[in-house]
Amino acid sequence: MAMPVQRTDIGWTAEMARALPDDGNRYEVLDGELFVTPTPSTPHQRALRVLCDLLAPYVNANQFGELFWSPADIEFSPKRLVQPDLFVAALVDGKRPRAWADVKHLLLAIEALSPTTARADRHKKRRIYMKEAVDDYWIVDVDARVVERWQKGDERPEVLAVTLTWQPALSVAPLLIDLEEYFDEVWRE
Repeated sequence: MAMPVQRTDIGWTAEMARALPDDGNRYEVLDGELFVTPTPSTPHQRALRVLCDLLAPYVNANQFGELFWSPADIEFSPKRLVQPDLFVAALVDGKRPRAWADVKHLLLAIEALSPTTARADRHKKRRIYMKEAVDDYWIVDVDARVVERWQKGDERPEVLAVTLTWQPALSVAPLLIDLEEYFDEVWRE
């Protein structure tokens, strides 16, 4: 459940969150608040796996960054530690990042919604990703079969149900994702 821990008198830091026990939960610090997320559902994980399968060949072929998935501690500041479900980290001086501490810029961050994470993903995390100049932020709503796409400077999301186009650099051809096929694959039995 992506919800803040009840103690609000503590200003949580990334260091404090990393000191918590390895109990299977994901811990994030969103502007000083600790958020705890338990194991995701099967549709959530399938949605991310299918997206990973679509993104990996494109990212690998164009070599502009590296595709990762959680758990991964991305620390924007001591009060901002996030674990995007999937993300593409920018290269660091033309090379792949060697440690999470090297990841300072995300070309893409993706969160798949669940009933317990929707509020944090749509509000707190979105604000953080936009303030941290994440180029693209996709909120995958598996149940509604749409992707809410936020880009730097957006005040409202682009809600996509047919095609999602991603072009992280002008020097590469865009990736086109057929969202109807994507969601059909996620829900196929």
